[in-house]
Amino acid sequence: MQARRNTSAAVPEKSAAALCARGADRFRGRAATVMGLGLFRGGAGAARYLVNRGARVTVTDLKDAAALAPSIRALEGLPITYHLGGHVAADFTAADILVVNPGVDKRKSGFVPMAEAAGAEITSEMNLFIEACPAPVLGVTGSSGKSTTTALAGEMLRGHRPSRVGGNIGISLLDEIGEIRPDEWVVLELSSFQLQDLAALQWSPRLAVTTCLSENHLDRHESMENYVEAKKNIVRFQSPGDTVVLNADDEALRLWEPEARRRGSRAVWYSTRRPLDEGVFIDGPMLVFRLGAAEERADLTGRVHLLGRHNLSNIAAAAAAARLLDVPAEAIAGAVGAFRPLPHRLEPVGRLGGVLFVDDSKATTPPAAAVSMEAFEQPIVLIAGGRDKDMKMAPMIEAIRRRARAVVLIGEMAGAIQEALGPVAAATVHRAGGMPEAVARAVHIARPGDVVLLAPGYTSLDMFDNYERRGDVFRQAARGLGMEPLETAS
Repeated sequence: MQARRNTSAAVPEKSAAALCARGADRFRGRAATVMGLGLFRGGAGAARYLVNRGARVTVTDLKDAAALAPSIRALEGLPITYHLGGHVAADFTAADILVVNPGVDKRKSGFVPMAEAAGAEITSEMNLFIEACPAPVLGVTGSSGKSTTTALAGEMLRGHRPSRVGGNIGISLLDEIGEIRPDEWVVLELSSFQLQDLAALQWSPRLAVTTCLSENHLDRHESMENYVEAKKNIVRFQSPGDTVVLNADDEALRLWEPEARRRGSRAVWYSTRRPLDEGVFIDGPMLVFRLGAAEERADLTGRVHLLGRHNLSNIAAAAAAARLLDVPAEAIAGAVGAFRPLPHRLEPVGRLGGVLFVDDSKATTPPAAAVSMEAFEQPIVLIAGGRDKDMKMAPMIEAIRRRARAVVLIGEMAGAIQEALGPVAAATVHRAGGMPEAVARAVHIARPGDVVLLAPGYTSLDMFDNYERRGDVFRQAARGLGMEPLETAS
């Protein structure tokens, strides 16, 4: 059937944001402590936002100034007091407002209770943004795929709706709050930690997307049930007329539809495995929309530059959200064609002697590492290991046995992974003291036609400040051994 604009499928407009700002003057003259500056721009965004609204801002972090240099440079010239390399009790007991970085585990910090006992308002960078944002939000969460889905949705909206992208993807939009208009859409990646904090506002986005559910951050949430409950905040406070886009291929997400119905919101499904009577699905090379009276199809042949079937799922998720916001089907397919992998997310980075190097440093869980390996038909030399998040390693172990020709292990989990693989895999298991050595070993092992894949399955925090730095060191080490970047590799 001829593709056409399907206005009956659109998310209904609302005249105002679900939350009103409490007033910019509420910060003026108040003592605000930002706990956890970090390197992902949220802490810097919160500090700048509060300074610009007249607060007396102190930034405190367990890391020292050298480790936080990029974030400190971003705040250069602002009247901020820094207490770095440790916390000072007075910064919490005398605070009127405490902004806690989502990376801080409140359960283990004795300083957050100090601020609470002293009567401080406890908040976060994302909560500050949502309170002040006048525009409706398209929120994206999931155990994996949320960054790619968020960026894809932003690409699809660009040129068809006023919009901007931010959140956990690494972009603080607090700096732009004065420019955001009620007639645009804000696309936010939302982590489980951010959603947990947002429950205090009893807020969920107008249009929510959840990509999948699998074990993650159990060192913080303590159980899968608690983790899922945090994720569910993305729909828990929706209003009648709101919409949630859910993965029909994820059995755990099927349990969310009754929650949506109780709130009066609409559930829209997507799938890469089967046709849907209503929803968005992949049918061979076609992206199929059944969101109203008419079926629409868009041809993705030659347009998909992302590796792995899971990325087709991310495309379908973003496409469903974009189509619900009236982006034409063909424009959605065009955006897919323009999109390239995000850094450190199954990103092909170069070749050496017929061997492809792929950086998936963002694969920080065993299930994510397993999905990464399944993206390739070629033999894999895997680099894996890092710091545990109290998660079952079985999905990654099974995938290594099935897909990897060799594995080079680094970091705190190297021994546990080797033990789990057992003696049957001993000939294919190698150990390295760091990333440069791991890359050198992988290059020695790999044969033409192989993939050297960094898919660690664990966090980087045992050896690196963050997953980005881990991926950068992987790439630098490979270049040092002669890898040609893909832009110039033949």
